[in-house]
Amino acid sequence: MSHPRTPARRGLVWAIVGGIIVLAAVGAIILSAVTAQAPTADPSPSGGSGETSAPPATAPPTGDYVDQSVSEKGWAPEPITTDPETYVRAALAAAATLDTRLSTRPEWLAYLDTWFTPDTRYTSEEDREEDMRASQLELRQGVVLPEDEWNSLANEEGRVTAEVPGEITYDDVPEDASGDMRIGTADVVLTFTRSDGSGSETSYDETVRVSVQVLCGAGSIPTRESAQQPGDCKVVRYFSGSLEP
Repeated sequence: MSHPRTPARRGLVWAIVGGIIVLAAVGAIILSAVTAQAPTADPSPSGGSGETSAPPATAPPTGDYVDQSVSEKGWAPEPITTDPETYVRAALAAAATLDTRLSTRPEWLAYLDTWFTPDTRYTSEEDREEDMRASQLELRQGVVLPEDEWNSLANEEGRVTAEVPGEITYDDVPEDASGDMRIGTADVVLTFTRSDGSGSETSYDETVRVSVQVLCGAGSIPTRESAQQPGDCKVVRYFSGSLEP
């Protein structure tokens, strides 16, 4: 004979089981919602820091010249080299290569200033800077095309190209303990081209003798934001003829 309280007990058991199932379902829903809102794992190779490495620094410009685009202004580009022969030829030509149609005289002279580096024979920085300014003034007053001749040439839409076709003679620089400085002297052929106003042009040559003192050693200071490096050749001083510094 069955016990009269058995059905009630069975109902209680099923009620308890059903409650457990409902609670489990609710817990699963909550867990799923929390998981969906959690941040995703850091995909970076370095792990969970989430930091990214800084981009590499911009590489310095490279090339055979400090700025080859200056030729568009009618100027001679400065070569990047440690070879005195190559540099001296270029420096002598640069001091007389110009185009009055494409630039002003102050612009051209400011460009030539970028070829200079201080004279390392001076021990103090102040003396070096003062001497370099004096050398740049000497270039303006005794070597390059004078202002009145520039203006005359400009009135005829003139330009000048210069080259060193012959040999260069070299002299040692007094009191240069480094041995990295030398003076190069050569005949520079200047080709003047002028317009007569009717569309036709005339050209003629002049030869001048010019000297330049260069530094091709560790003490040279490169042009800013260029591919030049300390040790590449730079101008210390220009002067007419075969003068001693």
